[in-house]
Amino acid sequence: MLDDFYSCLKSGTDIRGVAVEGVENEPLTLTDEVIYKIAQGFAQWLFDEFGQSEDLKVAIGHDSRISAKRLKEVFIDSLVTAGISVKDCGLSSTPAMFMTTVDFGCDASVEITASHHPFNKNGFKFFTRKGGLETEDIERILQYAQEDLNYKASQAGIVEEALYMNIYSENLRELICKEVDADDYARPLRGFKIVVDAGNGAGGFYAQKVLEPLGADITGSQFLEPDGLFPNHTPNPENAQAMDFIAKATVANGADLGVIFDTDVDRAACVGKSGKEINRNALIALASCIALENNEGATIVTDSVTSSGLKDFLETTLGAKHHRFKRGYKNVINEALRLNRECCINAPLAIETSGHAAMRENYFLDDGAYLITRIIIKMAQLAKEGKTLESLIEDLVEPLEAQEMRIKILASNFKEYGNKVISEIEQLMDSSEIFEKAQDSYEGVRASIDKYDGWFLLRLSVHDPILPLNIESNVSGGVDKIKEKIKNILQKYESLDISSLN
Repeated sequence: MLDDFYSCLKSGTDIRGVAVEGVENEPLTLTDEVIYKIAQGFAQWLFDEFGQSEDLKVAIGHDSRISAKRLKEVFIDSLVTAGISVKDCGLSSTPAMFMTTVDFGCDASVEITASHHPFNKNGFKFFTRKGGLETEDIERILQYAQEDLNYKASQAGIVEEALYMNIYSENLRELICKEVDADDYARPLRGFKIVVDAGNGAGGFYAQKVLEPLGADITGSQFLEPDGLFPNHTPNPENAQAMDFIAKATVANGADLGVIFDTDVDRAACVGKSGKEINRNALIALASCIALENNEGATIVTDSVTSSGLKDFLETTLGAKHHRFKRGYKNVINEALRLNRECCINAPLAIETSGHAAMRENYFLDDGAYLITRIIIKMAQLAKEGKTLESLIEDLVEPLEAQEMRIKILASNFKEYGNKVISEIEQLMDSSEIFEKAQDSYEGVRASIDKYDGWFLLRLSVHDPILPLNIESNVSGGVDKIKEKIKNILQKYESLDISSLN
């Protein structure tokens, strides 16, 4: 069993902790000693999976965080001591690190990142050729770390520099050239202006190494330089301020498209020429249009908080099937894999409203740069017909009102208490004359209310003592009306802080 310290480092399918001192009430957890032990735990996990061979090879990269160099050096030292050779890929995106298992033939890879979290946090994502590690794998690595294995191989591993991002960028360029098939084959993006906002994360390469060499005008692109303090805005497509930055830059520069990435480029969103966001439901709709080409009637797997308007667009406008599953990008990806493998269901896309999008054609890897590449290809193809990306999703009906609230669970056994609340609300919905419980929800309780042409979803957070509550309505003031009814239901629970509903 993991003790309290190592349990706190587990974050779903990642390891995360505090890597920089100085933030009040956030003591350093990723010390050199702890990092060394985690790497030793990963080494043992590799030995379990591949055997204790001298030929084991791991690629390691990192995003722009200020703690990245320290974490990388300690992690590499630990692996090398255990006899594992390392390809040091330097500044890299998370999806690119997975691709090293394909193009470099590495047994595994590691990305040092904490995604969109504050500058003082950092952590590790792990991959093999099969994809990202699962929750149980992370628990095993941390269990080994806790046991302090301290391997010392008779022959140390070898470290070599391998700047894979150059190869990764070249692969994306070749894909665009091939699919657009322009008269000027090598410069298919001539005449397009595309603004990129990397948020000072690892995504600056996309403007400089993918778009510009293909002829695109990237004037107005911003925050391309890596800066682990993230001085301009949070590198997160779900952040309203970040989206406002890219929307304004797109309009100010007269760009055809604006693109924004999160810190490690496994998520993305975009903005149309008018400055209107193509994000969340709209991004899912656009990605679905692309994924359904040559996959007529296929199934699109999304997370649980997608709107009713999106479901109607997918099923009525596009003729697809919408499979609404659990929140969490790994849950969505694994469900799409399961449907393809076990149910013989054609599911070419798994996508979360957060911007994690994984296509079957790309190893079901949630890759923000690949998604944007596919979108840019489609933009160039449509331009030949005098059409725009927005024309593909013009029939998507977005909700008039939408809001997400986070209800804190004060009970120490928050998972047990949260599940109890959800179970009781679900029973209440079964007999309610106002709400109608949805039959296609795989987590929490989702119900619609005709009076306000809306719905709510109450679920338990994947990691935190939180009950997220999502509400949408197509009636002015409808969200507040639905919220008030839910508030009246929840106020009897003494271990819930429902102040966010006020």
